[in-house]
Amino acid sequence: MLNDRAREILSYIQRFARERGYPPTIREIGREYGISSTNGVRYYLSLLEKEGYLRRSGRISRGIEGMGTPSPSTGIPVLGRVAAGQPILAEESFEGTVEPGEMFGDRSGLFALRVRGDSMTGAGIMAGDYVIVRQQESAGAGEMVVALLENEATVKYYRPGRGRVELVAANPAYEPIAVDPHGAFRILGVVRGVLRTVSR
Repeated sequence: MLNDRAREILSYIQRFARERGYPPTIREIGREYGISSTNGVRYYLSLLEKEGYLRRSGRISRGIEGMGTPSPSTGIPVLGRVAAGQPILAEESFEGTVEPGEMFGDRSGLFALRVRGDSMTGAGIMAGDYVIVRQQESAGAGEMVVALLENEATVKYYRPGRGRVELVAANPAYEPIAVDPHGAFRILGVVRGVLRTVSR
């Protein structure tokens, strides 16, 4: 599991390589993040290498290879977390990828969000699960959606009505959230699946 600094360094390496056509040196990374020791930089590079985000060659100064994410052509990007309780601030930050194979057919427009909270447990969605979402701005009545309310995102069932929309939980402990469809509300996508990891 990457910590915040390792993710920042990965983003910097990717940005540097994209803009200049070659990766940064260890000393350049150290200068960018105020890390005076090359061993300090190597620690973060080792974390990234262990997780499969890059490869290194110690024989050349710009020996960082394979920047990006494991299997970028097939992975669905994990962009952040989404509330399954009260809405939380929607944050889009790269957290890795999940590899669903061919489960969801066409992968274009798909993204994953990690669930927090228990409002969708009746639909079999637990805290810590990943919901796989197809990006779209509309949904049919009864579909499970990821919706943005002002700057907050939540996963709920979509129930449109006359003059308002209700976002309905799959847990009776939560009341529906009534929103103005013409206000600060929009659909980010429709949930197409759930992935779960099981603790060892």
